[in-house]
Amino acid sequence: VGATASLVTLIVNFFIGLSMGAGIATSNAYGAGDADDGSRILHTSVPVAIISGAIVTIFGVLMCKPLLLMMDTPANCMPHAEEYLTIYFCGAIFNLLYNFGAAVLRATGDTVRPLIFLAVAGVLNIIVNIVSVLVFKMGVAGVAYATIASQAVSCVLVVIALLKNNGFIRLEIKKIRIHGSALKKILRLGIPSGLQNSLFALSNVLIQKTINGFGDVYVAGNTAARELEGFVYTMMNAVANTAVTAVGQNYGANKFDRIKESIIECVITAAVIGLVAGGIILLLHDFLTGLYIESDDAQVKELAKSIAFERLSLFLSTYFLCGVMDVLNCSMRGIGSSVLPMVIVLVGTCIFRIVWIYLIFPLRPTFLCVILSYPISWALTIAAGLIALCIVYKKR
Repeated sequence: VGATASLVTLIVNFFIGLSMGAGIATSNAYGAGDADDGSRILHTSVPVAIISGAIVTIFGVLMCKPLLLMMDTPANCMPHAEEYLTIYFCGAIFNLLYNFGAAVLRATGDTVRPLIFLAVAGVLNIIVNIVSVLVFKMGVAGVAYATIASQAVSCVLVVIALLKNNGFIRLEIKKIRIHGSALKKILRLGIPSGLQNSLFALSNVLIQKTINGFGDVYVAGNTAARELEGFVYTMMNAVANTAVTAVGQNYGANKFDRIKESIIECVITAAVIGLVAGGIILLLHDFLTGLYIESDDAQVKELAKSIAFERLSLFLSTYFLCGVMDVLNCSMRGIGSSVLPMVIVLVGTCIFRIVWIYLIFPLRPTFLCVILSYPISWALTIAAGLIALCIVYKKR
């Protein structure tokens, strides 16, 4: 499962970017008080999400094996990774419908219900995982089915919420169709974000390919560390999503002083969360990595845990930079600039990491050298993003 994560991100995240476009367009409409425009965006988002999910399913199922081979997935992981991806991609429509629906709700300030829906889905995911893997011995297939089940539940809950919504906009089945003006806004704001997500994931696929070359113990250790970092990233990313909504609403209402205040507060909040949460995980690293790594061979388990700690030590001491980077890029999108943050991330993060792997890594082919590319790329992207945000803000 760990060997598939960057590949899932590569394929799915372009369409997640489109959902961000729907969210930004909705937040602008909400700030301007234009309910008709918000309704058109919502009713266009539903068919766009369904079409996106169908594309992901078809492409993912057909291409998962060739892409796994291209990533040098370890031979003993290959059949399980392919099985997991094939099942996972079959549930893509649920994933994307939830993301589009939740993006629209959050854009109007409703962040509580998407949280509740994910909490319910998360508990279900745990239960189905335990039953399918430990009771029915379904292995990675059980993990994939648990993911689909949880995504289906969160999707149904968000659709019901939109159908019964008494807020800014309400979903009505008879109004679902693609409105040209709304689609144009979603694509204008979402495509650059989607391309950025995919290119970002492409560089991570290359890094995962490099890590796969070290063997399955490194894959296990790296995956454990990445899963723990995911808790920190999710919290920081929530602040970046807050920046999109707050900046987007204030931009729609032409309140530029509040835009500046929102950006500053989100930057500080993301950095503090990154440092505090990262520090807690580092303190508890031995226990936490032990939850993710299992092996009958005690030496292999300890080696995997030491690999995980090597990554955690570097990442969690600098991860706040990633949070700040995301806030700056999301803030630019909130004020209507989607192409510029895409270019900045493309050069500062994606291209830099690719160059690092091909030019720097061969000089010192170690695991540490591979992962060192992350904090350096975050710092470079922050520097460029801050300059660009100041220029865009002044022009607006």
